[in-house]
Amino acid sequence: MQSDDTVEHHHVVIAGSGFSGLGMAIALKRDGIDDLVILEREDDLGGTWRDNTYPGCACDVPSILYSWSDEQHPDWSRFFAPQREIWDYMRGVAERHDVVRHVRYREELLEAAWDDDAQLWCLRTGTGPMTADVLVSAVGALSEPSVPDLPGLGSFAGTAFHSARWDHDHDLTGRKVAVIGTGASAIQFVPHIQPQVAELHLFQRTPPWILPRPEWVMSERLKRTFRRVPVVQRALRRAIFTLAEARHTAFTHPRVMAALNERMGLKHLAAQVPDPELRAKLTPDYRMGCKRILGSSTYYPAISAPNAAVVTAGIREVVPEGIVDGAGELHEVDTIIFGTGFKVTDLPIAHRVRGRDGGTLAETWRGSMKAYLGTAVAGFPNLFVLLGPNTGLGHNSVLFMIESQTEHVRRVLGFRRRHGLASIEPREEAQESFVAEVDGAMEGSVWTAGGCQSWYLDATGRNSTLWPQTVRRFERRLARFVPTDHRLELPRATPTVPVGVESDAVPA
Repeated sequence: MQSDDTVEHHHVVIAGSGFSGLGMAIALKRDGIDDLVILEREDDLGGTWRDNTYPGCACDVPSILYSWSDEQHPDWSRFFAPQREIWDYMRGVAERHDVVRHVRYREELLEAAWDDDAQLWCLRTGTGPMTADVLVSAVGALSEPSVPDLPGLGSFAGTAFHSARWDHDHDLTGRKVAVIGTGASAIQFVPHIQPQVAELHLFQRTPPWILPRPEWVMSERLKRTFRRVPVVQRALRRAIFTLAEARHTAFTHPRVMAALNERMGLKHLAAQVPDPELRAKLTPDYRMGCKRILGSSTYYPAISAPNAAVVTAGIREVVPEGIVDGAGELHEVDTIIFGTGFKVTDLPIAHRVRGRDGGTLAETWRGSMKAYLGTAVAGFPNLFVLLGPNTGLGHNSVLFMIESQTEHVRRVLGFRRRHGLASIEPREEAQESFVAEVDGAMEGSVWTAGGCQSWYLDATGRNSTLWPQTVRRFERRLARFVPTDHRLELPRATPTVPVGVESDAVPA
């Protein structure tokens, strides 16, 4: 693609209007940057919290942590807020910061290519071309549902859908339902649909570790206190954050995980599943934390009910009347619900973004996502990836990671403005050094111990999704912008940037 003076141009274009995209826009506007556009393929903002409307959808992180640091919400109804409240919260914050007017609905980013001569991004969207000085990918890892390619799925005579695209017009009352997958979504919606359906066939490949989850309701008295004395809410938030950070030790020291959390999980299982045969099916045979740890006090009772059955024989094929398991038994069902997660390690947008040499992100990564500070990629000038490689968490709120990244992007762009630069990108050796640091921190953790296999691992077997250290460590790593780690370019008409530019640790 070639740039064109007649094409619409913006300083910053952000793809995605979830927590990452909105947070980035708010941070930029704080710096006085108003020439920005948020591309949103759907007809409303909100990302994951717009799309996931399945019964029981709620945050599995305490609500008080699942919010922007300077936008605390005193009126959460529950300790773990339901989907609708989170979505409403996001829209309210976006409106207060005048971000909504920057969102282009039903305008998806279809292709992006760096024009090295013009030193800008050439974009193709669903409504036409545009260019940008800076491109921010804020599509997140939980945006594209993953549906397994089951033999015969197209022949199924009933209704099939993914939990992230819940079919609310399909009444489940009296239905024979197959649920495929036992991840975070299924853990939440299964207890809600089990009393409604005639039969529930739960196809489980690997039993998850589940800890009890308190369903605390936030009292009106507590909410009034938060509103009148905000420092109380901030103090509680700090305390819960500190406790969450302390949990990180269990992930990096498997023996601690076994001694504390695994014992709690097995006790929870024994208390809620009296049937020894079913309990054996539901007992994990891997270290807790290897896969995502789930919280529920209602899942085990739901799948222990008389109308529920846990199938562990795998799936041979789908036929018009139902599912044939690996043992050859036919499970007659009229509805299939996929609780099979998302395309996390093969982000669709990676196939759409082309860098300096013309190759896509996907081609550059070759099956394993890698980025400098989890945020920028060598060979892709003026590109920032929010919630990119190795920025996921297993112990705390990912919103802290997003805030660290958006503040880092502010620093980088501030440095770019002050020095009159056309582009900034990390040097290959700096990126390799960071990735080596991350991989080294993974060694000996629950994510690598005992041959752990999970969706955290990519096609090469590398854990390219999680950050292996504490949130505070990530904040410190991103708190400085180091120019010597980057390739810095002035506009073509001027000389190149001097080599010895000093470190720029102060926000713009």
